This record gives sequence, structure tokens and C-alpha cells, in this order.
Amino acid sequence: MQLSTIHHAAVICSDYEASKAFYTEILGLRVVAETYRAQRQSYKLDLSLSDGSQLELFSFPGAPARPSYPEACGLRHLAFAVDDLDQWVFHLESRRITVEPIRVDENTGQRFTFFADPDGLPLELYER
Repeated sequence: MQLSTIHHAAVICSDYEASKAFYTEILGLRVVAETYRAQRQSYKLDLSLSDGSQLELFSFPGAPARPSYPEACGLRHLAFAVDDLDQWVFHLESRRITVEPIRVDENTGQRFTFFADPDGLPLELYER
């Protein structure tokens, strides 16, 4: 028995409209479904990447801030594979998104960098 792939990751945001725009307009994820759950006063936005994996974006009123620095236990960051890291860095910086300097993974020799979503969630771009 073996796990085959990651189906989805879930993110809770503080500003639904800002995060929806960030993940769809800037990162280019495709909307699969958008649901408003009145009983929870919450949106759930299902987003898809080109390989079929998904990101679920949630809004919950009064959600606590994410512990981040220093590093907290739990999910550290989300990483997205890209073919051209330089092109993505230019794309993000042209939209006034701060991107850390490109680094090289000492184990694989691959280039990568980090940036953050509107709530400060660390996101990584990892060049294939």
C-alpha cells in the first residue's frame, strides 16, 4: 500500500477577495468550484493546478493568525514546481510581490525561491 500523490492543500485566509485574486490572477490557478457556506459564514474556493492537484482556499471569520517566525511546528510552506524560475520571479516582482533571492538546493542543485501570499503564508517556487 502506498500514497500516490498529494490531492490538495488547504489554506485559510483573512481577506477572501484579496487571496482569491492572488491565487487566480497572479499565480494563475483555475477555479474549479466556489461555495459560500452560510452556516459558517465562510467561502470555500477549490483551485486547480495544471497537474490536477488542488488548493482549497477557505475564509473563516475571526480565524487566528498563523504562527510563523520563529518557525512553528506544522506545515512549513507550500512549494510549486516551475519550468522557468527567472520568468516567475519577474512576473511576481512586476506585481509588487517581494521575492527572496534565488538559492540553490545543496542536495539537488536545483534553484528555488520564496515569497508570501497576502496573509504571509510562505510559498516556494522550485525550478524543475
